[in-house]
Amino acid sequence: MSENAGAPAGGRSDEKLSAKQIRKRKRREPPPLPEPLPGLVDAHTHLAACGGRSPEAVAEIMDRAQQAGVGQVVTVADDMVDARWAVEAAHWDSRVYAAVGLHPTHADDLDEAARTELEAMAADPRVVAIGETGLDYYWTVHSDDCAEPAVQRGVFAWHIDLAKRSGKPLMIHNREADRDLLDVLAAEGDPETVIMHCFSGDVDIARECIDRGYLLSFAGTVTFVNAEQLRDGARITPDDQILVETDAPFLTPHPYRGQPNQPYCIPYTARALAQIRGVSDQQMAQILGTNARRVYGLPLR
Repeated sequence: MSENAGAPAGGRSDEKLSAKQIRKRKRREPPPLPEPLPGLVDAHTHLAACGGRSPEAVAEIMDRAQQAGVGQVVTVADDMVDARWAVEAAHWDSRVYAAVGLHPTHADDLDEAARTELEAMAADPRVVAIGETGLDYYWTVHSDDCAEPAVQRGVFAWHIDLAKRSGKPLMIHNREADRDLLDVLAAEGDPETVIMHCFSGDVDIARECIDRGYLLSFAGTVTFVNAEQLRDGARITPDDQILVETDAPFLTPHPYRGQPNQPYCIPYTARALAQIRGVSDQQMAQILGTNARRVYGLPLR
């Protein structure tokens, strides 16, 4: 019998199929629990998208995060349904806080009923930020369902005003809209605290944001092999203007890119930031946790 007898059609060997299956299985598996790094706060995550749609599921996610040293998270809304989930999760578990607002791709949803509901949510003491809001020009090109830039800018301005009226930080989403986004903020006037979620700009944009007093929040993208520009931005960010986030279930840090993300993965990115900035892991965790608790008004855990 030929040694190739029984091989799959197309000439692929069992060994190649096995390797492919292993890669697929790996992408479905979550990263291992990192060595704990106490004091961290996940400044931006999406618990509902991570499966946290019940008190039990949220508690399970948070218990695992706490094992890694992540004592608190801010779970964030994309649309009105997610905003309701975020507020509920913040009431289910004392380790969870919420941010509410409409993602720029959902800006068309801001009717009078949504305004009224978001304003009521903003008054909830478990809600610690307004957002994520901002501008997203990537999806205006790549999706038929995305709000047009002019609509996004108007809704962004409304969120800026809500952040001012509520006295809560403004959480910014920015994708391929650096100049317009900064111009809208300048025209409307900054709230007291502005957080550039998942900062993705170059060093010049980083410097401008820093000069304006904004906080730059770095996600797993800062660990990606091709992200030297982001690392340059992380190096120049002052100690009191830097945050860390997962944006889970997205943006899992290297070397687990593409695998499911959760708040427990924050230590991977925090340790990468420590290496980038030339400080100890423990010092970096203290800086990041202290900043998050200060800007969101969270208790020390």
